[in-house]
Amino acid sequence: MTLKIISAEKILFEGEATSVTLPGEKGSFTVLPHHAALISTLVPGKIRYKFNDKESEVEVAGGIVDVDRDVISVCVY
Repeated sequence: MTLKIISAEKILFEGEATSVTLPGEKGSFTVLPHHAALISTLVPGKIRYKFNDKESEVEVAGGIVDVDRDVISVCVY
């Protein structure tokens, strides 16, 4: 899956990820390959993602995520 995490200032991450966990308004949720399309708002919390056998996380104050055809686009603040 292609993951893009951007803020107004910079690109925080852009690359291939095997899983992404996001802080959704109704609770955290995980996106895996071939996930159904969705759009969701994000609340303060951590975005956790796995790539190249590594794990990383980004602390966010909120944002929006769009998942479509194995592309996860996240705009955060």
